[in-house]
Amino acid sequence: MPAAPFTPAQNTALKALAARTADLSDWCATIFDFGETAWREYRSAEWYVQRLRAEGFTVEEGSGGMPTAFCAEWGNGSGPVIGLYAEYDGIPGNCQARGPRRAPRPGLGFQAGGHTDPHSGLGIAGLGAALAIKAAMERHGIAGGIRFTGEPAEKLRGSKPIHAARGYYDGLAAILSFHPFYMLPMCNTVRWDTHCGAAYAMVYRFICDAPERWGAHDGAPIPQAHSAVRAPGAGEALTLMFTASKALRESMLPHTGGWSISEAVLTHAQATADNLPAGLAELQYMIRVPTLAMAEAVTAALDRNAEAAAAMTGCRWERHWVSKSRPGLANHAMAGAVWDCLRTLGAPEWGPEARAVAQSIQRVLGLEPMADPFIPEMSALLAPQDAEAALRRDLPPAQTHSTSDDYTDMCWHAPTARFYIARPALRAPAGFAYPAWVMNALGGIPATIDPMVERAAQVLATTGLRVLEDATLRANAAQEFERRTGGGIGGAEWLAPLCDYDPPIHFRWPEYVTTPRGHDWWIPSAMAHA
Repeated sequence: MPAAPFTPAQNTALKALAARTADLSDWCATIFDFGETAWREYRSAEWYVQRLRAEGFTVEEGSGGMPTAFCAEWGNGSGPVIGLYAEYDGIPGNCQARGPRRAPRPGLGFQAGGHTDPHSGLGIAGLGAALAIKAAMERHGIAGGIRFTGEPAEKLRGSKPIHAARGYYDGLAAILSFHPFYMLPMCNTVRWDTHCGAAYAMVYRFICDAPERWGAHDGAPIPQAHSAVRAPGAGEALTLMFTASKALRESMLPHTGGWSISEAVLTHAQATADNLPAGLAELQYMIRVPTLAMAEAVTAALDRNAEAAAAMTGCRWERHWVSKSRPGLANHAMAGAVWDCLRTLGAPEWGPEARAVAQSIQRVLGLEPMADPFIPEMSALLAPQDAEAALRRDLPPAQTHSTSDDYTDMCWHAPTARFYIARPALRAPAGFAYPAWVMNALGGIPATIDPMVERAAQVLATTGLRVLEDATLRANAAQEFERRTGGGIGGAEWLAPLCDYDPPIHFRWPEYVTTPRGHDWWIPSAMAHA
């Protein structure tokens, strides 16, 4: 069945986006070049706040107690409010310039932060859509509003559980969630039934603040001789926790469900070589699993490991939450509305300039440039039901959720649609794998990333306006939300926010620093030693 034609307001939004194509490209490059990482996206958040205020939005900075979060609102009288958002965090160790060869951004080393997904394009697509919806609402006298949130630390599933617990998603008619495609078959399609799963993230902190209690000594408060026995300390506790959890990982959960546990050392040692025990060490874990019960099981095992490691090393231990997020909730009414707009607009299109960039990368890697260097899935649409069937082929029948993303917390507060637009990805010759920098570069080069940003903004804008204009769609989406939650927010099947912790902003998260030596990453760049 063909998709319905766009309304005059939707066409106005598309024209507004077309008029700002150059702006979207420049803005995307700006956020990409900031390359800031979780909880430390200061320049990115400031840029969004200033831009939104200049466009007539009222903006709350530091929303939910998070310095790099925000909540922007604009209204045109009383009516339904649509929810959109930006993400803008990158990942340490992925610094990449916007060019067709491996190179860090100017003045930095490869260990600095960079965009991998890329959230730079995700956020600018959302911003472009918000501005286009606003323009259409003004021109056509559409009542209602737009709530646009800034979501830091997505890679840690950080901000959305906090925003959800503090009411920032309440009262919305719908939320639209876009993400650049990152796995097949979820490309140019909409999630249907199998949404992303639960995730817990935490920091285990080991503190050795009473080393004098360790073992026998000659009565001195702290052994002073360099050869004296000393408490093992926090560095040893971290090492034991790290290795024990690696060794026991296979016993934490059964081999089903597509679960994963990742770790990162935040601080380690904090001592000199003066035979003094390390006083502080911190180790972060991220648990991605289909169900909350599985997350609780892993957390219990990690707690036991932490307690044992602390006891063996003369330390005490603490667990601090970074994220506790719920599994996703489907809404077919909203998913269908997004799909209608996507199939009317079609897949993104990449022109000769983008192909030339891709071929240049292939040459740099010693490959014969391909006439069509991009994977075919980038240029095709996949119906949500077909994507669902393909996704389910690799999952146990009883598994209801798969993969990980924190949009899931939004789903429990308003009807939410999650969709994916193709980002550039290259065809690979048999037996060849592209290095990671290639995808990062393609996500920053305007010729290759702009088509994704433009199409995603168009889908967001046209769907958002349909929500605002179509009372029947809103009613159907709300009715389905109430049915799936057993009565809406607070219903029998509704999952309340799990966030019972303060924003974890005070840990030693990697960040940029500015000193008399200049602007650099916390790990000095190679240039600093030239």
